Amino acid sequence: MLYPLKFHPIIKEKIWGGDKLKTILNKPALGTKVGESWEISSVQNEISIVSNGTLKGEKITDLIMLYRQDLVGSKVYESFGNKFPLLIKFIDAQDDLSIQLHPGDILAKDRHNSFGKTEMWYVVQADEGAKLIVDFNKETNREEYQTYLENNRLVDLLNFETISKGDSYMIKAGTIHAIGKGALIAEIQQTSDVTYRVYDWDRTDDQGNRRELHTELAIDALNFEASKGYKLSYKNSSNEINEVASIPYFTTNFIDVVSGFERSYEEINSFKILMCVEGSGKLKFDGGTETISFGETVLIPSVIEDLIFEDDAGGMKLLEVYIK
Repeated sequence: MLYPLKFHPIIKEKIWGGDKLKTILNKPALGTKVGESWEISSVQNEISIVSNGTLKGEKITDLIMLYRQDLVGSKVYESFGNKFPLLIKFIDAQDDLSIQLHPGDILAKDRHNSFGKTEMWYVVQADEGAKLIVDFNKETNREEYQTYLENNRLVDLLNFETISKGDSYMIKAGTIHAIGKGALIAEIQQTSDVTYRVYDWDRTDDQGNRRELHTELAIDALNFEASKGYKLSYKNSSNEINEVASIPYFTTNFIDVVSGFERSYEEINSFKILMCVEGSGKLKFDGGTETISFGETVLIPSVIEDLIFEDDAGGMKLLEVYIK
């Protein structure tokens, strides 16, 4: 019988990483520059492995082949087959990430045989003054962008957003962006690991080498029209489904559990992902109970249509993700 599934986090060392994934989210991180924890992944060579219950040790891709629509939902399985469509991460930026963008579906398929990459950020924690770069600060064009880039003035063309806990942003494919130092982020994205890096703050690694840039690849993927729709507004009512974002790639809701909350998934023909972004509690389903704690991510199979959320003392806040 399928049940709520947890996975071993896939820990990624990064030049800009820190220690928050270990000290705040309790990830099994050994290094001093840990930038990412991949919570659920079917990226090639980075396949998530179950960490709980009778299916412990199994790969998510093998489970999809075995359980098909019971795990991911019939419409999801028809669309994506044995590939899990989302990549779920926590990101700790002790230093600024590179300024970058991701190609859309058509370009990514043509160049990399990959999905494109539209992503959503939720700020789990932010140091005072922490910022994100999202989009240009004005409409621009290819020629002006290249001039700023060549003259080492790209940052003058970018939009900076000061952030705080609970802020959410939609980063559509083609949008120039960067996570700034001091930000701890939950990221929900299409299954893709394609990034075009256009500026990396002139920094070098321990051997004095600069990271590769992808300026030529990026130019055809960039959206030069400044948009104001990247910051997401949502309600945070307790014991309700508060929609943060809903796009064809995924729907994300915010749930603030106080005492207890019953959730029916009968109308949702999809897997469900729960990311605990504050507190802890229990997930009760027909067949048992699973715990969930701050920093944990749980995959709820499509076949489970009802859950009862019960918070421990102090409440529990969740991001709920699925495909409509």
